[in-house]
Amino acid sequence: MESADRPAVATFFSADPFTIGATIVLSDEAAHHIRVARVGVGERIGLRDGAGKGAVGTLVKASRSSALVDVVDIAEIPRPAPIHLLAPVADRERMLWLAEKAMELGVSSWRPVIWRRSKSVSPRGEGSTFQAKVRARMISALLQSGSGWLPDIFPEATIERAVAAAPLGTRVLLDKHGEPIAGVPMRSPVTIALGPEGGMETSERDAFIGAAFLPVKLAQSTLRFETAGVAGVAIAAASLAIARQSNA
Repeated sequence: MESADRPAVATFFSADPFTIGATIVLSDEAAHHIRVARVGVGERIGLRDGAGKGAVGTLVKASRSSALVDVVDIAEIPRPAPIHLLAPVADRERMLWLAEKAMELGVSSWRPVIWRRSKSVSPRGEGSTFQAKVRARMISALLQSGSGWLPDIFPEATIERAVAAAPLGTRVLLDKHGEPIAGVPMRSPVTIALGPEGGMETSERDAFIGAAFLPVKLAQSTLRFETAGVAGVAIAAASLAIARQSNA
């Protein structure tokens, strides 16, 4: 998003409400970035709130610990088609990578699932501290990608709770024994469930299938969970976009 007269030199996140004429106080981290990048007072700054609004403002003050931006223009950013990702609790660095890429592809929600094999992973991504890291990584991806929507980020859940929280619509379980995902029609909303490293147990697979999750495969080879997650979300997003254009 750009203002009418000149482009923004950098874009930052703020959860504060955007109204024309309001002054937004940016975080310490943003103030540091502004200082390092030598962004000057009077220059245009882009803003995102993660809830569908973008703004352009003028930097009016910058110090070591704060930065103030006066909002001069606001725009609504369309929401992507709803895709909900049930990611496994697994290696934390690989979970963070998946969270970043899932954000770039436009997922609507992120809910880690505790599989039996999740408990043997160390270090694994779980708890409130890790959840904050996921949010920070997603905010960074939101700003880099120019998106306007931050996914809903939920704490880790049991299989039973994850299944119960899944909305009605297309439900798929990524499984090497399933049918090819390319032949599966996608109807919004889409929920994608990923199994853990090392595979899911039969009873776990049955719990998803019993809740109308269709087993689908992405390739002939066994993919790492983060690769499967990115591929699954990308295919779902493309399929929903094509369906939307066809119905337009």
